[in-house]
Amino acid sequence: MRWSRLLSALLLSFTGVRAQSSSAAAFFATESPIAKANLLANIGPSGSKSQGAKAGIVVASPSTSNPDYLYTWTRDSSLVFQTIIEHLRSQIDNFVGAQQIMQQVSNPSGTVSTGGLGEPKFNIDQTAFTGAWGRPQRDGPALRSTALITWANFLLTQGNTSYVTGTLWPIIKLDLDYVASNWNQTGFDLWEEVNSSSFFTTAVQHRSLRQGAALATAIGQTSVVSGYTTQAANVLCFLQSYWNSAGYVTANTGGGRSGKDANTVLTSIHTFDAAAGCDSVTFQPCSDKALANLLTYVQSFSIYAINSGIPSNQGSATGRYPEDSYYGGNPWYLTTLAVAEQLYDALTVWNQQGSITVTAISQPFFTNLVPGTATGTYASTTATFTAITTAVKAYADSFVAVVAKYTPANGALAEQYTRGGGVPTSAADLTWSYAALLTAVDARNGVVPLSWGAKGLTVPSACNTNSGGGGGGGTVAVSFNVQATTVFGENIYLAGSVDALADWSPDNALLLSANSYPTWKITVNLPANTQVQYKYIRKYNGAVTWESDPNMQITTPASGSYTANDSWR
Repeated sequence: MRWSRLLSALLLSFTGVRAQSSSAAAFFATESPIAKANLLANIGPSGSKSQGAKAGIVVASPSTSNPDYLYTWTRDSSLVFQTIIEHLRSQIDNFVGAQQIMQQVSNPSGTVSTGGLGEPKFNIDQTAFTGAWGRPQRDGPALRSTALITWANFLLTQGNTSYVTGTLWPIIKLDLDYVASNWNQTGFDLWEEVNSSSFFTTAVQHRSLRQGAALATAIGQTSVVSGYTTQAANVLCFLQSYWNSAGYVTANTGGGRSGKDANTVLTSIHTFDAAAGCDSVTFQPCSDKALANLLTYVQSFSIYAINSGIPSNQGSATGRYPEDSYYGGNPWYLTTLAVAEQLYDALTVWNQQGSITVTAISQPFFTNLVPGTATGTYASTTATFTAITTAVKAYADSFVAVVAKYTPANGALAEQYTRGGGVPTSAADLTWSYAALLTAVDARNGVVPLSWGAKGLTVPSACNTNSGGGGGGGTVAVSFNVQATTVFGENIYLAGSVDALADWSPDNALLLSANSYPTWKITVNLPANTQVQYKYIRKYNGAVTWESDPNMQITTPASGSYTANDSWR
């Protein structure tokens, strides 16, 4: 398992200053114990940099100003504990207890039963953060359930069924029910900037539902299995829509950016299932689509001054997305490490299966490293297989060398390093940076996570994007009328939770007619007997403005027609 090499050094207390080596192996050997110690320092209550944090709370960073990251994010915390799970029993138990409490904390996103599970961050004393923020963020419940399911599966192998069913399952089920009911609704992406559907969120939601159905079966909670499995198939179907003919994954359905985003690389490594081989349906690290996407993503950061003159077959600094402006739009330690991790994971699978397949989609990736590589399948006994794996290993190591180059002598990992000079910036001692270092180390060593069920999955022939169920067959005409005053050149659009309403995509949203201004109108054929959520959008001079939360909701009749009369919020 990916985390199986962490225990022996997790409790090291590391002080002093060390020079960093550009060799991946040497850097990892030096940096790993530093990362492990600094990760633990950010976990309450006893971590040296987590003062004030309750037990089991992961502090995103001890930085309290410029920026203030002294909060706990459900997403970050879950990813961190997915890294150390199975080893520090007291820490895992604390995490379970903390999440059990925070699930019940009412917050600006709602209560536990009205959307509060989508709240992205909390104060480190387990109280609600009530300031303005990008909410909801729907990846948190999926990632938390995945971490706890991993723990539950381990405990089942130890015969501890009662704790799994009595303590863990109620927490997990709350998250899975949220995912099953809300996967097709918009939310802010993992960078907390774009409110749309997001590739990373969709993929981790799919994984959580698959694992949730399997765990439910294992502990006899069979009443939920069919629902989770049905929605998992729908999510998998929707996941395919992020791929575009330009040869990469469009990270978000909204946001007005290119879509080239570390979100997509993080998806491959956090949904890695070696048993699935190089499956492109779940965007496994060695799949043709994931490799083509990786090449496009990496090449988009030629804009950084510190990447000037670096050949395309060598590692370079990468950030969140090329249009980024946060703190000047810099490379991040965790995104650069993620590239290396995806490549290491790909190598592991190629070596396990004893072959590499080059398709027309992935050929540009391979020819960038081994010029002249033709499409086809190459067995491990061929010279081409050896050439490719050697080149990919060197390529992966060269991204680690970039991180080593810009890591300060004491091994501390901030959030970012500047695009001009590689100087650490933004939040200091970012917990996620340390976790990314540790998982990259394990990936380089060929350690793989347990399978989560990605093997052999097929995409349904037709997608159902209605997470609320229903669907009585056929369609009904629904008229949407909204009162909205606008300026000249401004228009009103409609998007929502079903295909006919553009699956929440602002780019494909439906234009309403202003013939009865200030009432804007449109009539759309929607699935009958179906719960549908929607919102109106303003577009003006390229700017997209969604109306305020919450989403509006109707249930279409089984037959006839329906009219929704609204006012812009």
